[in-house]
Amino acid sequence: MSDTPNKAPTVNARISPRGGLDILSRDEVARLADASAGGQTELLRRCALAVLTSGTDSDDPRAAAQRFPDFGIEVHQQDRGIKIELRNAPAEAFVDGEIIRGIAENLFAVVRDLVYNANEIAGSGRIDLATGTGMTEAVFEILRNARVMKSYLEPNLVVCWGGHSIGREEYLYTKKVGYELGLRGLDICTGCGPGAMKGPMKGATIAHAKQRHWKPRYIGITEPGIIAAESPNPIVNHLVIMPDIEKRLEAFVRLGHGIVVFPGGVGTAEEILYMLGLLLHPANAGLPFPLVLTGPKDSAAYFEQIDQFLRLALGEEATSRYQIIVDDPVAVARAMRAGLKKVQSHRLDEKDAFFFNWSLHIPFEFQQPFVPNHHAMASLNLHREQPLHLLAADLRRAFSGIVAGNVKEEGMREIERHGPFRIDGDKDIMRALDALLRAFVEQRRMKIAGTYEPCYQVVG
Repeated sequence: MSDTPNKAPTVNARISPRGGLDILSRDEVARLADASAGGQTELLRRCALAVLTSGTDSDDPRAAAQRFPDFGIEVHQQDRGIKIELRNAPAEAFVDGEIIRGIAENLFAVVRDLVYNANEIAGSGRIDLATGTGMTEAVFEILRNARVMKSYLEPNLVVCWGGHSIGREEYLYTKKVGYELGLRGLDICTGCGPGAMKGPMKGATIAHAKQRHWKPRYIGITEPGIIAAESPNPIVNHLVIMPDIEKRLEAFVRLGHGIVVFPGGVGTAEEILYMLGLLLHPANAGLPFPLVLTGPKDSAAYFEQIDQFLRLALGEEATSRYQIIVDDPVAVARAMRAGLKKVQSHRLDEKDAFFFNWSLHIPFEFQQPFVPNHHAMASLNLHREQPLHLLAADLRRAFSGIVAGNVKEEGMREIERHGPFRIDGDKDIMRALDALLRAFVEQRRMKIAGTYEPCYQVVG
């Protein structure tokens, strides 16, 4: 172990496979080693460091790299499989010289997913990513490779969305809701980070223990651009890294059976708009998908602001697809349980799988990766002269761009080089958007710590 004055304590170690990489063919081992030593090296290093610093309070994607500038990771080929060699790794990930088991499992999940995404999804040529069908096939293959789909389980997976930067009262409320969901035998899927992504899992662990629910799923779904700012929380026992935010969002709605939304910031607004955009599409008109927005009593004003914005931008039809429940964890869990029963009946009637929502129609506009830059943000069509689901899609992209400018390294560099993103559209929508974003800033929902400098400018 080293402990110089300017650097955090570090450890050198060699780690054996856990979490699905313990039995591999020689060809698979060789391809893993080749990919980790090639173009995936820096991406692997960044994502691995995020896992090894799990539980940190920072949402600055550069912070871990600055604390551990000499960190290195290599995947070595051996006859019996692979080993991961860590150099100058964070000592906080080890206990008495042994890596914490959950961190080791998530570390191998990073290797598994990054290499699979590079070799089998992007590099194989067997999946046509220029089509919607190909995009969905890619999401299915990644989830199957990660072994998170369980064909023998009835619909019981609740996706919990919400902010990483929330107050103490809101965090405690997410734990209470998670506890009530867990008492009803429901598993939890989140974005895997802190705040509203950690609380429901933490609450559910106690309830699952009481109910002797011995194989609970705490699934964390992330993507390379966000993982460094939202390191996996310690409760995640199934980590999945999707190639981009669009496939991450599709993974949530294909894998999950219902969604609970807690207070959050622009990332949470992005998720709400994505889900509503799908539910507003005519092809999904009769599809049951329970969507509940909830928070403690003091967060009632937050949901009023969200509800007002959605009513103004998307109309009453959008608001009919969700319900708001304030300060009542039991009611949230009961509403979700009742919604999942409808999901189960619908899947049986349609002969659709419980483990993957094939029936949900996702337009290609929702699947195409959006790269936030100044031209792309200024070109968004935020006007009403288009179908509602398409307006929702571009509003989602606007929030996605702000997320990138706030916490993604590439987006932060874009802002540093060229200044704030410009967002333009219908005047009333822009006024409502500006008011909503100002409220997020005032309520400190944009960043965990420090003074927030907006990465956007709402015009129009």
